[in-house]
Amino acid sequence: MKYNNPVIKGFYPDPSACKVEDTYYLVCSSFQYFPGVPIFESKDLINWTQIGHCLTRKNQIQLDTVDSSGGVFAPTLRYNNGRFYMTTTNDTLRQNFYVWTDNIYGEWSDPINVDQGGIDPDLYFEDGKTYFMSNGTDDYGVNGIVQCEIEIETGQKLSPSRSIWQGSGGRYLESPHLYKINGQYYLLAAEGGTEYGHMVTYARGNSPAGPFEAYPHNPVLTNRNLGGYELQGVGHGDLVQDHEGDWWLLHLGFRQTGQYLTYHHLGREVFLTPITFGEDGWFTAGHEGTTLISFETDRIADTVIQQEKRVFTFENTDWNLDWCYLRHPVTENYRLEADKIKLKGTAVTLDIPATPTFIGIRQKDFNAIISCQVSLTNGEAGITLYMDENHHYDLALRKHPEGYEIIERLNIGDIKSIEKTKNIGQCNHASLVVKSSPTHYHFYIQVDGTEILLGAAQTKYLSSEIAGGFTGVLIGLYATGEDQDYNAIFTNFSCLYSLE
Repeated sequence: MKYNNPVIKGFYPDPSACKVEDTYYLVCSSFQYFPGVPIFESKDLINWTQIGHCLTRKNQIQLDTVDSSGGVFAPTLRYNNGRFYMTTTNDTLRQNFYVWTDNIYGEWSDPINVDQGGIDPDLYFEDGKTYFMSNGTDDYGVNGIVQCEIEIETGQKLSPSRSIWQGSGGRYLESPHLYKINGQYYLLAAEGGTEYGHMVTYARGNSPAGPFEAYPHNPVLTNRNLGGYELQGVGHGDLVQDHEGDWWLLHLGFRQTGQYLTYHHLGREVFLTPITFGEDGWFTAGHEGTTLISFETDRIADTVIQQEKRVFTFENTDWNLDWCYLRHPVTENYRLEADKIKLKGTAVTLDIPATPTFIGIRQKDFNAIISCQVSLTNGEAGITLYMDENHHYDLALRKHPEGYEIIERLNIGDIKSIEKTKNIGQCNHASLVVKSSPTHYHFYIQVDGTEILLGAAQTKYLSSEIAGGFTGVLIGLYATGEDQDYNAIFTNFSCLYSLE
């Protein structure tokens, strides 16, 4: 069958996966958003359904005043003796920790800290021992992939942290994962930085602690030399074996806004690439070491059909799965109903690393029509296309002394400009529409069935290349104000994606 990449669209970076019986499970980074670390499941590696989050309680992760792209970094998901473990980093605190659960559909434990630095932690279980790995500097001052043995019940170190591999020479060695395959130990990593030079590298050895011999043809996977190719930034992956014994790599990558337009704003997404082992025990990846937008393969049965959801509404999404908040929400400011949201705005705006009244859903494709109706008593409420506190576009209804107005605001770094306003008199409700293409957002209001264009803005100013950071655009609904009651009501939300 033929499948298309990415297999999970939108800002879901740093995937890690494991297989338990006939089901695959996968987690991703979440940074400053809450709940933290989304969890997906699949029966075929192609179609993924979100089933929950690992970090759902405030005491599990400190996110207050965390800058964008701080907070929860790359997680690893593993299963051992009937228990799931997710280990990750709170990068703001520079603290590695893990949580566990015996029911992946339920709650996870409180955090268990590990006294080892670096980021991108990994857990490997063998013969009653637990090995903990991250990148960074070991107890002897040596940089590389760092490993120690821990007591899994407490996180206590049972051995010194020791650097076991220094990579293949690329910068930013990270994302270590350890596997035992056919009697040998394979150490997977990422190098080159999670950008256009990103790549997957690996080494192998005869024990969990090495020594490790680098694959002679590293990197095993990268798109860094594919100029004019929309799929870039390939790296940071995790190996998984399917039901038939074949191996795959689930990894991140991003889609450029065009073939030669080196900007991406949807974030880093989840891609699936086939792995092939040779008789010498080394493996290769993808098409001549690159990842493609689509693969034709006989490893997946022709009966598997890749599904894709094209319309997202209040009614067909789950508030607890599809939507998220900026940092820890003030829950009393939200009333979430089956077909509407009521928001209570505060003085906290989208422009600071705090907790504004905001609820968002990830933008999953370039071409979209986003619309909703908003009613307002005071303050401001509307749609935001949110990359971070310094880079977001807002289409909103605002109260002013003489009545109400629609505003189009662009926030690009230090430039914060209201580009267009339209007075609507004493009418306190409006239909807002945003039309998205790979290169532009267009902002409309709908009056008596007629769309009135307010203005447009280039998507590249919300891209990682301009804004920096590790996240992607979220479609947010927000409110500001200082009323004691709910000042904004959103209804008839729709995000319709097209293939054009």
